[in-house]
Amino acid sequence: MGDVGGSSGKDSTKRIESKKTNEVQELKDNLLSRYSGYITNLKHEFSRKKKKEKLPKEAKKILLAWWNIHFKWPYPTDADKVALAEWTGLDQKQVNNWFINQRKRHWKPSEEMQVAILDGLYEPLHE
Repeated sequence: MGDVGGSSGKDSTKRIESKKTNEVQELKDNLLSRYSGYITNLKHEFSRKKKKEKLPKEAKKILLAWWNIHFKWPYPTDADKVALAEWTGLDQKQVNNWFINQRKRHWKPSEEMQVAILDGLYEPLHE
């Protein structure tokens, strides 16, 4: 008789665990059916590569014109950047980033310019 009571307790525990498992699965299924479209959209959004936003052609023409005039030393002053931003309709950060990228991709200071830069850097040490 002790075995019957013991196995009955085990059966009861198994039924409770099974019921909990079913409730959890039902909840998961309910949430999944309710939000799966939203989750799919989020996954798609995150997996998509961010498109490069290109600058307007007219803005690039203006920046390139400044670049060509100042090719030997293409470092616009803050005042130049403000003016370029106004003329192009870009913000100053975009103007600044354009010049950083342009110098990295298309500009190498001449040897004499490099020497002048180095002389300027080391001059205070010799004084």
